[in-house]
Amino acid sequence: MAKNDAAENAPANAESEESSTAKARTAPAPDDSRKPDSPTDVSKPSWLYIAKKTLHEFTKDQCSDLAAALTYYSVLSLFPALLALVSLLGIFGQAEKTTGALLEIVRGFAPGDTVDAIREPVQQLSSSSTAGLTLVIGILTALWSASGYVGAFARAMNRVYEIDEGRPFIKLRGTVLGVTVVNMLIVVVLAAMLVLTGPVAESVGSAIGLGDAFLTVWNIVKWPVVVVLVVLAIAILYYATPNVKQPKFRWISLGSFIALAIFLLASLGFAFYVANFSSYNKTYGAIGGVIVSLLWLWILNMSLLFGAEFDAEMERGRQLQAGIEAEETIQLPPRDTKKSDKQQANEEDDIRRGRELREQHGDADDELTIQRDRSAPLSGASTMDRT
Repeated sequence: MAKNDAAENAPANAESEESSTAKARTAPAPDDSRKPDSPTDVSKPSWLYIAKKTLHEFTKDQCSDLAAALTYYSVLSLFPALLALVSLLGIFGQAEKTTGALLEIVRGFAPGDTVDAIREPVQQLSSSSTAGLTLVIGILTALWSASGYVGAFARAMNRVYEIDEGRPFIKLRGTVLGVTVVNMLIVVVLAAMLVLTGPVAESVGSAIGLGDAFLTVWNIVKWPVVVVLVVLAIAILYYATPNVKQPKFRWISLGSFIALAIFLLASLGFAFYVANFSSYNKTYGAIGGVIVSLLWLWILNMSLLFGAEFDAEMERGRQLQAGIEAEETIQLPPRDTKKSDKQQANEEDDIRRGRELREQHGDADDELTIQRDRSAPLSGASTMDRT
């Protein structure tokens, strides 16, 4: 009887899991006209729901653990990414000056031990000379290695959006590499903008015939542009990495702004704590700077995941306000289901084989029980006859 009940309940349980295939059949279009189009169209109750749900989902999805995994991939990808960045800057002959200026800028909001931990390897990279085919191979290898972080971020985003990974390897790898290259180019532009300040900006301005007025305007406008580019890089991560067809791309998302704001505030607070209250160097000795760097990267990834959760819950709130049943799972169609369909078929095949194995052993046990039941009265009768 229990076996029949389990068999009857299996389809219902499978449907309740909201696989990628199920969402592909039932989810409305990403740009469904019923949804609020602008944040100003979102009602106050929806905003309250979004804020509360973001906090709940951040805990439910174990984002602190996901951030720790992303920190591991950050460490693996950091120096390949720096190699690619420094190599690209080396093409223009500005590698050493640029990396030195960037390290000083990072020191402004990151713990000093973090900068000290990465200064020597970065300077070694910037001083090494490569050219021609070696340079190209180095950049490509570095980009491939650095894409490991983006791949890990894609898996985290799939958990945030409650979706299976359905993209085949080639398609997923192409997306990951594309996002890595685009964000690397944004970082190169950011590096160039940050270096063009003070005496460097004056020398460049005089070389191309720009006056002091332009330099004054540049020093003011530069920082808002830097913020926009950083937010754009985060928005690209949020939009391209999960296996969901999202609404039309917005160059700036609320989640990316929130992630950047949380990261900057948390970094300043952490830097103040490390400088005034902590004893990492006394406790850990020479590796104190490494420990601080890991904690700082963990804070960065926690901030990124919180912003991603906010964007996901923002989409859920828009769907609920439009009357779409999204209270249990966000209703966005997957980009692809080939991989998840294959995995689901393999899982069903494993379940079928396991059921056959269980039933086969169950039938054997039943036959053994029947034989024992038949032999028991005979043994009892023979005993009575002897008595």
